[in-house]
Amino acid sequence: MHPRHTKVKYHAITGISVSRKLTDGRVLKHLHQQGQQVRLVGLKFTVTVAWYYLKRSNGRLEKRCVLSTRPLKASTIKWWGKRRWQIEGWFKTAKHRFGLHRFGQGTLKGVYRWLILSFTAYLIAHWTHLLTQSPGIPDWGKAAQNARESFFPQIVVSLLLLHIQRFIHLARSYGFDIQISRCKI
Repeated sequence: MHPRHTKVKYHAITGISVSRKLTDGRVLKHLHQQGQQVRLVGLKFTVTVAWYYLKRSNGRLEKRCVLSTRPLKASTIKWWGKRRWQIEGWFKTAKHRFGLHRFGQGTLKGVYRWLILSFTAYLIAHWTHLLTQSPGIPDWGKAAQNARESFFPQIVVSLLLLHIQRFIHLARSYGFDIQISRCKI
């Protein structure tokens, strides 16, 4: 057969909702045997399903289902599925804590600048977290705030003063008189 006519078959391992229905009417969360081959509603082929429990920040365990388009052992599917969620967590952190969700660059140079700035913000926050010697996974919001306060205290104070100035009329309407003056030290 000519190479142009051969079908390219891709293999995928991906997360899937535990509420996804099977063609026999059951739901994934009710399966008891990992590595089982099942047919999902809306798919024309059989997939292999496994799951693991992800510990959330509140200490509760959340069931995460992973499917494979190729028949693999359940342990292999779970291993790849867990790695996928770690990567997703990193992207979510990068997106929302380090400004990638505000990405709007139109040129390649702009893309490079935005990525370098976001990566620099991540490194500064990570180094600040390492300096605090807090155990475990960083709280990126706290790490970013500590970095701002450590490296850019004047900006933090200026932002605070702008915030106070913006609401000074509200404070005065409740009988508070706020006056800000700079002390020369």
